[in-house]
Amino acid sequence: MPRWGMLFDLKRCIGCNACAVACKQENTTPTGVHFTKTVSEEIGTYPNVTRAYVPLICNHCEDAPCERACPTGATYTREDGIVMVDENKCIGCKACATACPYKNRFVLKKAPIKEGYYTKGNITPFEKQGYVRWVTGTAVKCTFCHERVSEGKEPACAATCPTEARVFGDLDDPNSKIRRLIQARKGYQPHAEFNTRPKVFYVD
Repeated sequence: MPRWGMLFDLKRCIGCNACAVACKQENTTPTGVHFTKTVSEEIGTYPNVTRAYVPLICNHCEDAPCERACPTGATYTREDGIVMVDENKCIGCKACATACPYKNRFVLKKAPIKEGYYTKGNITPFEKQGYVRWVTGTAVKCTFCHERVSEGKEPACAATCPTEARVFGDLDDPNSKIRRLIQARKGYQPHAEFNTRPKVFYVD
């Protein structure tokens, strides 16, 4: 059984946000819900200034605080390491969102699902077919596009990235691209001091 993870190559990320658009399209998330995003930071002083881009996503922690905090067992980890939410068990208590030190949880509100992105009370056909998957009041998060992964595909964000800044693969396979990059370029986990053992890595 693989143990899925993702690596972000910060030298390759150009901040185009194609990943965020692909995620929105794949998951039909309502307004205010972003399973992935890219933040930017200016580095240097004028006239020697550059901009760095940092992709953010649920880190699918080995020791997930959200899972430990969930009182109903709605948050659970699959055998392949993907952290999931069972909307049939979620009671919307927001304990998982409070426990997540990375703030990568969202609780679905009624208004965005009813109103849509563009016209209040008149959602588009695309939104209508996608919103049926969401249950108002429940917690949601990135699932590494688990449906795609189960079919042998990459998550939509990784498959769409034009510069291959996102690398998805088996962390336990010594020959996988992600494992080789982590070892060759000293990949590091976000906020390792939190001791959550994320399955997401960065390389500079």
